Amino acid sequence: MMDETEFWGLVDSAREAAEGDPEDQSDLLVEQLSQLDPDAVLDFARHFEARSRRAYRWDVWGAAWVLLGGVDDDAFEAFRYWLIGQGREVFEGALHDPDALAELLEDFDDQVDGDCEDLGFAADEAYERLTGAPLPELGISPAPREPLGEPVDLESEAVLSERYPRLWERFRD
Repeated sequence: MMDETEFWGLVDSAREAAEGDPEDQSDLLVEQLSQLDPDAVLDFARHFEARSRRAYRWDVWGAAWVLLGGVDDDAFEAFRYWLIGQGREVFEGALHDPDALAELLEDFDDQVDGDCEDLGFAADEAYERLTGAPLPELGISPAPREPLGEPVDLESEAVLSERYPRLWERFRD
């Protein structure tokens, strides 16, 4: 059974080896997971999906909107995958205070960062490599239909600049 420390260790080692390139990180993570047994890959997938669901919140969506200048539902999912890929400190810090991403992110290039759909499918790819079969159901509770928390008016610059003052100042001014 993979624990949280092992999960974050895999995420971190792939990110460090990829030197921050999200696509390379996805490829490296698939390689790392392919060295494990199928049950460990399933455990990793459960950890990953649980974190993606934890980040499915309006306040995190608002931060993604400021960073990327607008985010639809699919792009928000890719943002959450990317956020997990930034490691435990950045991920947990963002969930504690999404505006803190202004300090937690050393660099942010909205052409490269904030989007890593492939990272969300690394476990699927590794599992299929190992077993020849698709990743089975994870056996976890269904994802929420709507983001958690109080809705944020994503179309209002006034609301976003007030709610995320540090992100707004660093990335939108």
